[in-house]
Amino acid sequence: MELTINIKKGLGALMFDMPVEEVMAIWGEADEVENIDNAADESTTILHYPEVNLFFEGENPTLTCIDVSRPDCTLNGKHVFELTEKELVHLMVENGYFEQDVDNEAWGERRITFNEGNIDFFFENGRLVSVLFGK
Repeated sequence: MELTINIKKGLGALMFDMPVEEVMAIWGEADEVENIDNAADESTTILHYPEVNLFFEGENPTLTCIDVSRPDCTLNGKHVFELTEKELVHLMVENGYFEQDVDNEAWGERRITFNEGNIDFFFENGRLVSVLFGK
């Protein structure tokens, strides 16, 4: 299965705004389904697959966010988990995402955020461990 990160669009055949049923028709049953009730009577459903978490929100839940840690993932033709932090920043700049925020999280990860692309890259000990992105 192709796992290409399409910024602000989706992952491979999965597109943001797809309902849960459509996603499951493509990816099958999730290993785990988690439901989280938020403060404003909203809820989030998370489908957990191996190294991929899919977040659904809204009254009629649709795909809004993806968290991926699979090493075979690509972004703009590059295997993103093989890139160094510097190479990844260069790739994003090459593709028109210039502004970035860098934070060192309390739990030890380093996060690079490109707000314009609604995408976060999490590094641990200099190695990319997770990409979180949304629509």
